[in-house]
Amino acid sequence: MTIIFRDTLFTQHDTGRHPENAARLAAIDAALTASGLLDRCTSGPVSVLAAKDLLHVHAADVAQKAQTVAAAGGGHLDADTVVSAASYDVALAAAGTVVAAVDAVMSGKHREALCLIRPPGHHATPSRSMGFCLFNNVALAAEQARRVHQAGRILIVDWDVHHGNGTQDVFYERADVVFYSIHRAPPFYPGTGAADEVGSGKGRGATINVPVEYGTGRQAYLQLFADGLERSLAVTKPDLIIISAGFDAHRLDPVGNLGLEAEDFGAMTKLVCDAAAHACQGRIVSCLEGGYHPQALGASVVEHLKVLTSQSMNI
Repeated sequence: MTIIFRDTLFTQHDTGRHPENAARLAAIDAALTASGLLDRCTSGPVSVLAAKDLLHVHAADVAQKAQTVAAAGGGHLDADTVVSAASYDVALAAAGTVVAAVDAVMSGKHREALCLIRPPGHHATPSRSMGFCLFNNVALAAEQARRVHQAGRILIVDWDVHHGNGTQDVFYERADVVFYSIHRAPPFYPGTGAADEVGSGKGRGATINVPVEYGTGRQAYLQLFADGLERSLAVTKPDLIIISAGFDAHRLDPVGNLGLEAEDFGAMTKLVCDAAAHACQGRIVSCLEGGYHPQALGASVVEHLKVLTSQSMNI
């Protein structure tokens, strides 16, 4: 059975009048409740990451800055990354919950996990919180799989409309974690993710970027995604697949928009699930990133979870 992590704690990261706000989770909850899909899932508890474990990915001053600003009542970590008094603790819970999802999947208790957490993480670099992100949840999850569960190879699939520059930076010189991102082409934020960014040193070839031009049709996009996934799997042969599941490539999204519909996220999920079934006994951990149109976000997460739970029921 698919394990799902969701909690009102994650609404306490109060960003005010900001695209990345607590209403996102309310929209997802409403859509999932109406869909009946929650009956196919088991719930997982929130788990708080120890601050020292951030050091597996981040420099010490990244956590210190977030903690200091939160303790002062809130403010900005950069131009668009807002924190409130509770944000540091909520961000530790978001990261810890994704790490707990890895534990649940790698232990064999569950094949798939979905983490409906915030703040998101894929823009957070080793040295900086940015792009709505405090700590890099998926990078910390990959480190948990590698260090604690001895996963030899990990594939991170990032389909957020924005390039996951932070995740790329963490693993750019490593071969044990392959990072595959499909995203709106630069100079769109954050301006990284060109096709020739392929990793360096031992990690050369383990970073795969598929930049997509605005106006690309849905079928062409899905073909690009499938081709990039195939290339990534050839490089990885993963023991675990982690999804940075952003839903802001939806045509209604006010921040991203690459013209996709909700069902396209289901189609991408099916491709990843099929790959996981073949490569790593179906092991998938999916982590919420972007998606800023409430109704489109809810509908897209429903399509995503529909496929995840169907895979679990087809064991």
